[in-house]
Amino acid sequence: MNKLKTVFMGLSMLTFSAPLLAGGLLTNTNQNIAFNRNFARDGAIGIDGVYSNPAGVAFLGRGLHLSLNIQNVYQTRVINSGITVPALEGTPYYQPFRFNGGDENGIKQFKGKASVPILPSFQAALNYDNWGFQLGFALHGGGGRATFNDGLGSFERQIALIPALLYQQGLTSDKPGYSVSSYVSGQQYIYGVQMGATYKINKHMAVYGGFRFNYIWNKYEGNITNISANIGGANENLFNYFSSQAETYKNMAFYYKMRATEMASNPEAQAQYQAISARYAQGAEQMDATKAQFADKYLDCTQEGWGITPIIGFDYNFGKLNLATRLEFTTHFNIENHTKRDDTGLFQDGVNTPNDLPGVWTLGAQYSVSPSVRVMASYHYFFDKDAEMADNKQTKLSGNTQEFLAGAEWDITRHITVSAGGQRTSYGLGDGGYLNDMSFVTSSYSFGFGAKVKIAKNASINIAYFWTDYEHFNKEYPQTISAAGRSVEVHNTDNFTRTNKVLGVGLDIDF
Repeated sequence: MNKLKTVFMGLSMLTFSAPLLAGGLLTNTNQNIAFNRNFARDGAIGIDGVYSNPAGVAFLGRGLHLSLNIQNVYQTRVINSGITVPALEGTPYYQPFRFNGGDENGIKQFKGKASVPILPSFQAALNYDNWGFQLGFALHGGGGRATFNDGLGSFERQIALIPALLYQQGLTSDKPGYSVSSYVSGQQYIYGVQMGATYKINKHMAVYGGFRFNYIWNKYEGNITNISANIGGANENLFNYFSSQAETYKNMAFYYKMRATEMASNPEAQAQYQAISARYAQGAEQMDATKAQFADKYLDCTQEGWGITPIIGFDYNFGKLNLATRLEFTTHFNIENHTKRDDTGLFQDGVNTPNDLPGVWTLGAQYSVSPSVRVMASYHYFFDKDAEMADNKQTKLSGNTQEFLAGAEWDITRHITVSAGGQRTSYGLGDGGYLNDMSFVTSSYSFGFGAKVKIAKNASINIAYFWTDYEHFNKEYPQTISAAGRSVEVHNTDNFTRTNKVLGVGLDIDF
């Protein structure tokens, strides 16, 4: 009894929960199908410029210009996680994930899927001779639901230590192992409504001033259930096991208490039985406390917040060359928890957390090689380190995000334009301290292509497809876990990568 009690008192110190806060560096720049087929649109003149080059929209001419867009997005997030216990090298307990789905090297894959069947956006501009007014709507960040049906490595690592802790206490098993049912789902939507005005200084220059109202809505759901381990050759649900142990100890405490009552005529024997009863009663309390750590845990939390993004822009148009720049200031957010259930203790209802959107500076150019061929190039610089996040997470970045974009367009006929482009996104991730398995990005290359088809004198259809090739990022870090009256040193590894595929169609109309 004493060994079991010592082990599981230690195990009760473990917490089977992990932060679920999503968020991070990603900003949705695919707000128009014209971007999907050629990413370098920051120096181009078109209705999609309401987002990418708002000052350049002034040169579209008088009248109302409208763009309606729908995209279908499919993404995956893949984390190959590992954990080793250096002190147990050479034993089966050295790589705990091997007990529950890990490969021969102790690496277990956790995969999340996210899909957005319909991602809408629209841009509108009303131009007069010199003045113009604009309105746009899009999902500026997020837009989908990521689901990990087998949980995450950060959930499972501490549970995976149970067989090793049993082993360290001499409680071995012919078939050591553990199991757990885990699920986590996160949604993030940042709705942006942008309004602004342009002023054409002369036939070559225009300026823009405006703002975007952002509303953020996040929802997180998850559970950790049926935590089990092999004890004495049988797979035991630990909550039920400790419940049974607690009942046994309570019965024994009652039994010896009754025996002590019967020994009223023998004070020495009565004292002995009372002492035994007290020890079992204490053991029962410990078992009750321990079982609570292995109870099924659930999370259901939504978060809300809003913020304003000031935006300024400038466009210079001269003959075959067009140059433009745009500056979006950092948006300060505080998101508030609205918690229905939180067995993790991490999402207290009403708590506010900083979750800023990084500002961005863009520079773009377009050059007409011939009347039918145009080439473009752009540069994006995001102010990630100025965007405050929970626990000052942004300080773990080694630098700000940079993007390099290039593309070309070719008017095959008066009615058909084809285009293609590429984008390099480079994040300043440093040693990976910023990343966790619920919220991560990796540097990438994106490629897109598509066409614009004129279907009427004043209407065109855009159709495009793009995909992103993400790099792998390896993160290694030590962790110390206090359990069973001792500190367990472990070494964790995470290999992060993603996939992204987008298909979109849009309609542009001039009135």
